[in-house]
Amino acid sequence: MPQTQRNRELGLLLFAFFINGAAVALVQLGALEHIDWTFLYYCGGLSIVVLALHVVLRYRAPQADPFVVPIATVLSGLGLAMIYRIDIEKSASGWDALSTRQLVWLGIALASAVAIVLFLRNYRVLFRYTYVFGFAGILLLLLPFVPGLGTDANADVWVSIGGVFSFQPGELAKICLAIFFAGYLVRTREALSSVGTRFLWITWPRPRELGPLLLIWVASMAIIILQRDLGTGLLMFGMFIAMIYVATGKTSWAVIGVVLAIGGAAIASQLLTYVGWRFQNWIDAFNPEIIDRTGGSYQLVSGIFGLSEGGLLGTGLGRGRPGLTPLSQSDYIFPSLGEELGLIGVFAILCLYMVFASRGIRIGIAGQDDFGKLLATGLSFTVVLQVFIMVGGVTRLIPLTGLTTPFLAAGGSSLVANWIIVALLLRISDAVRSRPRVVIG
Repeated sequence: MPQTQRNRELGLLLFAFFINGAAVALVQLGALEHIDWTFLYYCGGLSIVVLALHVVLRYRAPQADPFVVPIATVLSGLGLAMIYRIDIEKSASGWDALSTRQLVWLGIALASAVAIVLFLRNYRVLFRYTYVFGFAGILLLLLPFVPGLGTDANADVWVSIGGVFSFQPGELAKICLAIFFAGYLVRTREALSSVGTRFLWITWPRPRELGPLLLIWVASMAIIILQRDLGTGLLMFGMFIAMIYVATGKTSWAVIGVVLAIGGAAIASQLLTYVGWRFQNWIDAFNPEIIDRTGGSYQLVSGIFGLSEGGLLGTGLGRGRPGLTPLSQSDYIFPSLGEELGLIGVFAILCLYMVFASRGIRIGIAGQDDFGKLLATGLSFTVVLQVFIMVGGVTRLIPLTGLTTPFLAAGGSSLVANWIIVALLLRISDAVRSRPRVVIG
């Protein structure tokens, strides 16, 4: 069975390499009308690093899930191809080209995943440091407020070192908080699952049990208010709601969480100017006055027109004009892909995310211990929720927030964090198949 799993993974990886290489070649043919072998060689070098991860899995985690790495590889490769395509349109080259930086960050991300698979022999070790990870997550969220580190951009979420190296500590904070939430809920699930008042066919928790949920809600609101980061606040609160539902099995927690989220969004839209503008951009996006104002809906409308231009089959890689939309390589990479790949292409991408999430949740359901179940489920739900928030925002289903699309968007910290999630899921899935059932907590 272990050999079969890894052989299946190898076959899928070879197919993923073909898709990624073909995407880059089609971008070059469409935009340049010739193939630049130099960039393809760089992509081939990254394929070698992915194969190194595969080899490590054969020896260190032979029974790990065979679908997670190929899916992450395809998504990362498609994102890199689109970023490269937009660099060509903008005549960016060298270190000024975001595709060059993305290549470097992708190499760092893959190296981080290899290191975790190599050195994290037993993921249950993380359970011992539950509160350490919680403290680390809080520190990471507070880093942008440190004088000399934080950058004063649209939101206080970036940290700059020496004015050269920048990263978003909130991306790593979500992993630390997922570990903290999993360990905390394992220790307290009995109290949170206790019998409460039954009303409308649902058993509601007692008021004294609402403390943890309200505390996380207040922390999420603090992130929205102090950091001006609506996306991270929603992501953290949503992750906790999903994990507390899995830990207790009580629908009431999910209902209360949704009500608090809607209430918090309504309060923020009335009290915070930037959140109110996001709601106005969402509700009345095509109003000329809103389109033309600073911080208006021009970006949103431009992305929607780009998706419309793609139609069913797309304009073809290298044949569209995705660079017309601001931040088309990061926040709006999904409309960029939609313009050149069409509805069929973006539907295939969403299916990849769906399979990735289903594998992660399946790993959680089959987990040997409560900590592994909650951690795998929380990490998988984090990726799903982030995709929903970003895709929903750029398609005007919900108000737009400041997150990145996992694996696709330009951004080193996001790429590293998501490949760390891949490595943790691999470790948990290997333990599920290779060890007898153990109960922690």
